[in-house]
Amino acid sequence: MSVPSVRRPALTLGTAAAALLLTALATGCSGGGSDSGRDPAAEAAGRTAPTHDSDASPFWVDPASAAAVQADQWEKQGRASDAAVIRRIAQRPQAMWVPGDYPRPAIAEAATQATKADKTMVLVAYNIPHRDCGQHSAGGAHSADFYYQWIDAFATGIGDAKALVVLEPDALGHIVDGCTPAEYHDQRYELISAAIDRLKKQPNTTVYVDAGNPAWIPDATKLVEPLRRAGIAKADGFALNVSNFQTDQSSSAYGRGLSELLGGAHFVVDTSRNGAGPYADGGADSWCNPPGRALGASPTTRTGDPLIDAYLWVKRPGESDGTCRGGPNAGTWWADYALGLARNAAG
Repeated sequence: MSVPSVRRPALTLGTAAAALLLTALATGCSGGGSDSGRDPAAEAAGRTAPTHDSDASPFWVDPASAAAVQADQWEKQGRASDAAVIRRIAQRPQAMWVPGDYPRPAIAEAATQATKADKTMVLVAYNIPHRDCGQHSAGGAHSADFYYQWIDAFATGIGDAKALVVLEPDALGHIVDGCTPAEYHDQRYELISAAIDRLKKQPNTTVYVDAGNPAWIPDATKLVEPLRRAGIAKADGFALNVSNFQTDQSSSAYGRGLSELLGGAHFVVDTSRNGAGPYADGGADSWCNPPGRALGASPTTRTGDPLIDAYLWVKRPGESDGTCRGGPNAGTWWADYALGLARNAAG
């Protein structure tokens, strides 16, 4: 994806949307002190520690994630220490990047498990036509008509389950940075707006439209009109730092500024790999499999900020950003990189 994007953030949140979020996530969005899930010592040292209260998290943990499978394999191979480290990833909720042209079966299966556990699924809808400008995560729906069918199947798979959807990472950011050709802009706005409409028909689904990160588009004012044209007023807010490494402090400040420009929109932040912050020496590809990074704060709705609805692990820690720095294809599990993220985490 382009610098520094994935695999590689509405108007005021209405009363109904706020009530839905509280119901779906089964917890309040604001809190302070020890309830915020933060480690003051780690933050004072410039890094964010993953918390260890996954049982209290409102989000669903996939028991068959790549990290869980890896931990079991290493346990059987006698690598008990490595297995214990990788379980720092396996035991925490991660978003599901729904694969393939037929998303309904995979989502429906996850929805069944999440409902039994009384948890909220975190899903990523990532299939916009002309995705990632032909870069590491190129692909997407082959036509607008197919995208409408795909997002309908995606929403149908959710059913009545509780779900939080991060909608189309990079899609608007690539409009702003000029990567997506102008002839595709109107269609992209229409598709994202239609996706919000369809997803919001599900009774327990919240939707956050991706809005990049502060290092990619430093001037947040450039995102206001694209977000409005894409229908942010119909969504529950926007998402920041998806698959990136910006600190919570940087994302929070940026998000509050963008929120003000949008009339008080709420937002969520991807904290999956930002425990050590961004890679300072990576140049143009600092977003792509940077070394020395660490897991960030565990997924929670107890953020200590009334505008931040959740910290999430949107990018699945250990999945490659692309074929850079020796990595496999984007989205492919990379055990050694995952192990480094977990080992480097504070706490």
